[in-house]
Amino acid sequence: MMQCYEDILEAAKGTKPRRLVTAFGEPDLDLICRATAAGFIIPCLIGDGKAIETLIERSPLASLEHEIVDEKDPGRTLHRAISLIRGKRADILMQGSFDQNTFVNAVLDVGTGLLKDKAASYVSLFELPGHGGKLILVTDTYLNNCPDLTGKQRILENALSLSAILGIDTPKVAVLAAIEQVNPGIPSTLDAAILSKMSERGQFGKALVEGPLDIDCSLSNAAARRKEIQSPVTGNVDIYVVPEIDTGHLLAEVLVCIGRIRTAGMVMGTTCPVILDVPFVPDECRLVEIALASLALSKGEEDG
Repeated sequence: MMQCYEDILEAAKGTKPRRLVTAFGEPDLDLICRATAAGFIIPCLIGDGKAIETLIERSPLASLEHEIVDEKDPGRTLHRAISLIRGKRADILMQGSFDQNTFVNAVLDVGTGLLKDKAASYVSLFELPGHGGKLILVTDTYLNNCPDLTGKQRILENALSLSAILGIDTPKVAVLAAIEQVNPGIPSTLDAAILSKMSERGQFGKALVEGPLDIDCSLSNAAARRKEIQSPVTGNVDIYVVPEIDTGHLLAEVLVCIGRIRTAGMVMGTTCPVILDVPFVPDECRLVEIALASLALSKGEEDG
């Protein structure tokens, strides 16, 4: 089981290089160079060919394997990038210099995008300090505004897929709500209770899903006992499922900006790994996202 970002980076070094396609710009030059030098990727860079060549000619990337796709029309670059993925000529899609709203809308387009089973979500991965090594997943922190029960089921399943990549054999899941009691007046508590019952009946494999849980019960066995909750999930959560985007996004920003906890993340539920340029992901963690995407592809090949 991977317990820190360094574990992810080390594991990715044992995989074969994957073709990463992106609209290339100067801000991503150092990241692309480091990921290529580490053996994680072979970059496929889309944009004005001469401008890209000028940008990389004096960088370490000039001596490393890469491909340039000359596309002078900015309006066609994203379409060409997705076409390379759909045509199996590339493996990973990274936002790069693509406009974010345009990028997300194109990726999630039901007809021409990269959706798998109409269910994509963003999973944030946090490296907890002072826990003897632990990674936690929080979802959805970026894409789904107000998911219904079906949406939360898919969000949870996507997070479980990522936990499998990390080698978490029996993931413990807290479905968060404002209170730990089921209250018909608070819909998130009903959704959490249903997901918990689904888990009891084996609908999420070996995962242990508990909910509704508030933050203190999910973090503390003592708090859970005080509120008469007995569960193997409390105090040792691997995955936190939030009720809606306000909670998820704000929680992620609080952990990063106030808690000073490092985060990375990836879009799950797409036909290939998709890496977003999310504002609360620090630059030093973006290499982890590429390594994680590489591991996701290797895991998919192992599972057949």
